[in-house]
Amino acid sequence: MALMRKSNTLCSRVLKVLQPSSSVMSPCGAGAAQALSGEQQTCGWAPARKLHSFKRPNLHAIRNQLARFEGGSVELEMNNDNGIAILTLNNPRRMNSMTGKMMVDMADKVSELEEWHEGKALIMRGVDGNLCTGGDLTFVRKALHYGEEMAAYQHDTLTRLLNLPLISVALVQGHTLGGGAELSTACDFRVMSSSAKIGFVQIKMGLSTAWGAATRLTRLLGRRKAIDLLCSAKILLPDAALREGLVDYVLPKICDDELAETTNWLLRNLCAYDTNITRVVKSLVVSAELSMDHYQALDAERKLFGQTWGGPVQRKMLDANVKHK
Repeated sequence: MALMRKSNTLCSRVLKVLQPSSSVMSPCGAGAAQALSGEQQTCGWAPARKLHSFKRPNLHAIRNQLARFEGGSVELEMNNDNGIAILTLNNPRRMNSMTGKMMVDMADKVSELEEWHEGKALIMRGVDGNLCTGGDLTFVRKALHYGEEMAAYQHDTLTRLLNLPLISVALVQGHTLGGGAELSTACDFRVMSSSAKIGFVQIKMGLSTAWGAATRLTRLLGRRKAIDLLCSAKILLPDAALREGLVDYVLPKICDDELAETTNWLLRNLCAYDTNITRVVKSLVVSAELSMDHYQALDAERKLFGQTWGGPVQRKMLDANVKHK
């Protein structure tokens, strides 16, 4: 009990230090509205929800529109024993490509994770050996008028996911292309199957990035590598992705259970210590990184994407049934 009181006291002190000033903005979203407080009973994260200087989209209205585009689901399992949650994309007939409903599901699951104080890590995966192949083409064709709004909703969800006080890992399997590659950058780490492929192929479809990857990739790898990956549309095999620094670990070629191996890698390397302290460390890193520049970059990315979504090049590619070849 004494140890727990000391841990919670440390957590409270750190959370007080993390109280953002007017020049440092918190991640956007509807998950937790209260400011960081020294009265947290555990090391739960309660991010401040101050508005940004630019006009915020009406996420509730966008949510209602996206929910109309049905298909697939996003599921969440939270294990209080080992502190690891599993976020699963489930649309196997479409190689886990994202529908509007799945975007809403994911936002809801991130909100649940924001309130989960027993966790220390998160693995994002897809069913049947694929993480995600981007946007579901049926949804895309019906939502060509709704690109900037969809991007705004995904920016909110994925920024909240990245800034959770959980160490997050994307399990890159199968064809993780386009929007799937973007989703992987919303995690702290990427573990890749030895048979997987990953690539930012949006430019082939007449698009820029939709879900924040240009902003995150530049921060992750630097300007030159980000331009290279985004403009070349190269599709990387595991060894190349590891050399580029895009992935952090390649699973063994002989691996009966890739999710279990990813979980073991996470527990061995990043989650071996106290849950509360692990959450504090992640929150400290998030606090150090957050700035208005991030949101200005996302705003610009969203607006530029809105100019390409539904444009003549994308329509031409859709008519030709081009999809991440």
